[in-house]
Amino acid sequence: MEPEKVKQFIEAGLPGARVEVTGDGRHFEALVVSEAFEGKSLVQRHRMVMNTVNEQIASDELHALSIKAKTPAEAG
Repeated sequence: MEPEKVKQFIEAGLPGARVEVTGDGRHFEALVVSEAFEGKSLVQRHRMVMNTVNEQIASDELHALSIKAKTPAEAG
């Protein structure tokens, strides 16, 4: 799987989010900046992002995703 594809899944699940994804085909890192994270705990934010790629993880198409989830204010 390509980083761009992971980015598309996250953007589809979190409309309006700014998403940057890097990775090697199985292990990825995502920076996700979204107003939807406002007032949410870190665990809730990560769950929101993981929900966008659940199918890919379940099928092992996506093996690992490291997440940095920030609000626009936190991202600067």
